[in-house]
Amino acid sequence: MGIQTQLRRAISVFRFVALGYPVLLGALAFETLVRPVEAALLVVVLAAWTGAVSHRYRHRGYEPKALYADLAVTAAAIAASSWALATDGVPISVGPWLAGSVLAWAAAWGRRSGAIAGAVVAAFGMVFRGGVHESTVNEAALLVLTGFVCGHLVRLGVKAEQRMREAAERNAAARERERLARDIHDSVLQVLALVQRRGTEIGGEAAELGRLAGRQEEALRALIRSESYRHPLDGQRDLRELVGRHEGADVTVAAPATPVLLPAETARQFAAAVASAVDNVREHCPASTRVWLLLEDDAEAVTVSVRDDGPGIAPGRLAEAAAEGRLGVAQSIEGRIRELGGTAAVTSAPGEGTEVEMRVPRLTAEAGGAGGDARRGR
Repeated sequence: MGIQTQLRRAISVFRFVALGYPVLLGALAFETLVRPVEAALLVVVLAAWTGAVSHRYRHRGYEPKALYADLAVTAAAIAASSWALATDGVPISVGPWLAGSVLAWAAAWGRRSGAIAGAVVAAFGMVFRGGVHESTVNEAALLVLTGFVCGHLVRLGVKAEQRMREAAERNAAARERERLARDIHDSVLQVLALVQRRGTEIGGEAAELGRLAGRQEEALRALIRSESYRHPLDGQRDLRELVGRHEGADVTVAAPATPVLLPAETARQFAAAVASAVDNVREHCPASTRVWLLLEDDAEAVTVSVRDDGPGIAPGRLAEAAAEGRLGVAQSIEGRIRELGGTAAVTSAPGEGTEVEMRVPRLTAEAGGAGGDARRGR
């Protein structure tokens, strides 16, 4: 049961209890009432309205039409009570019942609306109950403060409820990640380790499969040990950890000592572009090729450079590959970075290796972005 539901019920109970005030005063002063029959009828009408509006709030929530009608009925009740609940020309207030609509406004729209509703009710009280005097001034102060304080407490309660819900969701997600990590450790990682060991023993093409399985095992172990996997940040990911998963025997990663935080989708697309650049090296370069990843973060942009000591790319080869429909660099790297609002530059020459520099400005990175999944390959 949410706090709003509990508030609606509590306000309904308060309104019914508050009806006891005019009933009690009317009973005590019944013999002196100028219009006793009309006074009794007014109390019945107030009870009926309290039941009807409480039922509507409970089943439909705080709808604007119902809230405005509630305030209008409260104002009409003030006018009617000044005529029906009067002894020798002195009107009797319906008292705490007036705060019912003020509380409803505060619960629905916050402290400002609650204070405004309190001021409106207080103004009607001054108009129909003899103007500005000690009684109406005190009543006005109580109504305005009631609306303001109730609205403020409701806001705090809603925020606290939301935070508790988010904390519960994070705890549930953390438990699920721990369970998946155990399952991965007990199944996938063991299979990859077995493939690596058997491939090395068999040799030939199996050795290459074993080497690839070993790399995937290392990357997967780095993932389930990473801080972003075990303790994910709200809506953000650490690009440093995503890039760091590529580190291995033939890949060197240099990154800042502090997290490089980006919106989750931006970080994912950026990391996917980096992974595509690393995959291109493994696919098109000799097995002995080394790779260096450099991650830089400054106030203006986040930059990742992927450099290798492979054979390099012949002039015009990238354009030929794009014309042939092989869009690994054009889409998986350049396309992703371009959709993030950044730029990607490829520098290469035959025999001198290749460097891919991807740069995304901080302003566009923090605004978020998404790139499409493209085919890899160069």
